Amino acid sequence: MDKNDVEILDRQTAYQGFYRLDRYRLRHRLHRGGWSRVIARENFDRGRAVAVLPYDPDNDTVVVVEQFRIGAMAAGLDPWIVEIVAGMVDQGEDAETVARRETREEIGRDIGDLVHICDFLSTPGGCSELVTVYCGRIDSTGVDGVFGNPEENEDILVYAIGFDEAMRRVADGRINNGMTIIALQWLALHRDDLWQRWLRQPSA
Repeated sequence: MDKNDVEILDRQTAYQGFYRLDRYRLRHRLHRGGWSRVIARENFDRGRAVAVLPYDPDNDTVVVVEQFRIGAMAAGLDPWIVEIVAGMVDQGEDAETVARRETREEIGRDIGDLVHICDFLSTPGGCSELVTVYCGRIDSTGVDGVFGNPEENEDILVYAIGFDEAMRRVADGRINNGMTIIALQWLALHRDDLWQRWLRQPSA
């Protein structure tokens, strides 16, 4: 089945702020045939996002950021989350442009070669956010500090950790957000390929 197998009967904006919440009344085709009853669903519209895993193949390190996240606090977890670089796509921008801009803003470095990892829906049960994930080559030597845009209340701690340590943090739950786990597990599968590709090229 595809999007043509959904009939939208009504859509209303329940909330409009920095993000938007839409309320739908719809029905859809059933796997066993026929149509569902009319159902109501809310969708949180966050737009599109881009995430970047900055990886230094020379030192076998990744650069991560740590910042306060309201969602983690509301879930009863430590609200300071270890993540990779990420940002929202503005109208008229392409994903690679956003990847390079956000890397520069969040960790104070320019990214080199970018490799596309995947596009994934973060929470398809109630949110339309589509995230494009990249791995980007970087020189992590001496990377540390606090970055971010003060006008957007960003307070971002930046540091590099070894690949093995990053994977230990995934395994024991210290890294617990989807885009970072996806990117690091991809790196675990493709690290040898990146060495072949990047260690024959000058770093950015």
